[in-house]
Amino acid sequence: MQRLLRRLLPALRPRALLAPPRPMALRPAAAAAGVGGCPPGGSPPREHDGLENVQEKKKIFAEIKKATQQRKKPCPSAESVDSLMAEMPFANTDIEDEFALHATSEVNKEKKRKRTTGKEIPEGSERNKKKKKQYQPNYFISIPITNPEITDGIRAVQDAIIQKDHRLSKAMIRCGSLHVTMLVMHLSGEEEIGIAVDALSDSKDFVEDLLKGKTVDLSFQGIDHFKNQVGFVKLTENDHTAVLTEIAETMKKIFQEKGILAGEGEAFKPHLTFMKLSKSTQLRKEVKKIDSSLYEDFKNQYFGDEVLHRLDLCSMLKKKQPNGYYYCESSVFLGKNREADLVKEALHRETQALLSRLNQIKELLSSPEIRMKISKELFEDRHNPNSKWKSCISSGSPNA
Repeated sequence: MQRLLRRLLPALRPRALLAPPRPMALRPAAAAAGVGGCPPGGSPPREHDGLENVQEKKKIFAEIKKATQQRKKPCPSAESVDSLMAEMPFANTDIEDEFALHATSEVNKEKKRKRTTGKEIPEGSERNKKKKKQYQPNYFISIPITNPEITDGIRAVQDAIIQKDHRLSKAMIRCGSLHVTMLVMHLSGEEEIGIAVDALSDSKDFVEDLLKGKTVDLSFQGIDHFKNQVGFVKLTENDHTAVLTEIAETMKKIFQEKGILAGEGEAFKPHLTFMKLSKSTQLRKEVKKIDSSLYEDFKNQYFGDEVLHRLDLCSMLKKKQPNGYYYCESSVFLGKNREADLVKEALHRETQALLSRLNQIKELLSSPEIRMKISKELFEDRHNPNSKWKSCISSGSPNA
């Protein structure tokens, strides 16, 4: 502020100091003199009149000199400027700071105006961008794939692809995670998760009324891709897939009526994903596209049928279950006696898995090398006075 006023103060001085001096009028006697200094009437000038003219000229030159010196007088000193500024109400205000924000905003507006010149901005683009940012799916309704025939067939395809290009091992979906997505949504907190659980529960009655006791058999045959980024097994288009589409639309309406952002985006296209490049950021740098020739031999293969018996509300972000399937907030079972059958089926699968592990242990123990190693360790411990076994037995430790 002070610097600016110092620059402006010279311009604020009285104009009388800056105005050029006006020529002083001659005395009446001198003005009335004729040509050559003769008075009217032709009488010769007197001596004292000449002296008066000289004095008048000296006086004029003196006044001109004085006015010139005042005009060339330097600006007031810094101390006088500071004392003058101190009396002003805005002495402590920094004009540069006061107007910096305004100037910056003007510059930004000008830049923005230049960038948008010649470009038509669609109406509501900012609102759509904000909505898209808010609608980032983190939950989905899933149909789990439980038929071993399908999972085994997909595992064979995955192994064949990896043998041809080992880099794609990072893109493979675990067989425990295989599913068909019915609906995607964004749930922002526990309250909305609770609402979604209620919506899924309400959907059961609508779906069963739609099915009227009939089953939906999903038949999987053939392989296709989305822009060479995702590999999936196709659903055979028939009456059952038409019913599945109707179920998806019904559930979408139920969720949206409860205020859940569900089903926004592309149209419903059921598929079974088994490979996608987006699983690994590093892989996407190395592999830009999935070569369709890698699964050429399986393009028309029949993988099996899956009966629609369960719908799950799954999280995309929470930790998966030990079997590889997604974290479930809630599930609904379709069919009257289907729940008991599913429990029996789950127990049977767990039993088979335990039996398989037990058989592996038996085979391991039946190996001559393993048995010899075990007997050798036991024999050496028996005859070794520093053996852990003997120290435990002598001390009566329960670990013995």
